[in-house]
Amino acid sequence: MPSFDVVSRTNLMEVDNAINGVKREINQRYDLARTQCDISLTDNILTITADDTMKLTQVEELLRKYLARRKVDQRAFKVTATQDAAGDSIRQTIAIGQGIEGDLARKISKAVKGSKLKVQVAIQGDELHMSGKKRDDLQATIAFIKELDIKQPLQYVNYRD
Repeated sequence: MPSFDVVSRTNLMEVDNAINGVKREINQRYDLARTQCDISLTDNILTITADDTMKLTQVEELLRKYLARRKVDQRAFKVTATQDAAGDSIRQTIAIGQGIEGDLARKISKAVKGSKLKVQVAIQGDELHMSGKKRDDLQATIAFIKELDIKQPLQYVNYRD
């Protein structure tokens, strides 16, 4: 029976490469060199540290530029408000979304079932598993999900015939 999985994954190796590029540029730029500006990644959370809000926005723009170069979908990033940090600096954390949240999975499942497509939907942890009798039904399901107004990036993997 043909099937596929709907997942939401961010390539952390590409994010790490983008962070390394941002760090190199921070060390080379005259306005950011010899400052407290830094960016780090730990457990799917990016932390940006800077002297003031202007430098923080500069580092954030650099990060967005390098992520775009690496073709990382930035809709998976959830930016939080800035906080005061040690040494008269400010900090901003950015969470990297991995997996489909339960509410979104139920919303997609309900929409697919309501569309009268002949596919079965199963929520498996942070993924959705779709199966059907015809390959055309699965392709129509992918097109239907792409038309939904979903803010999270989705990938369609493990397509089996």
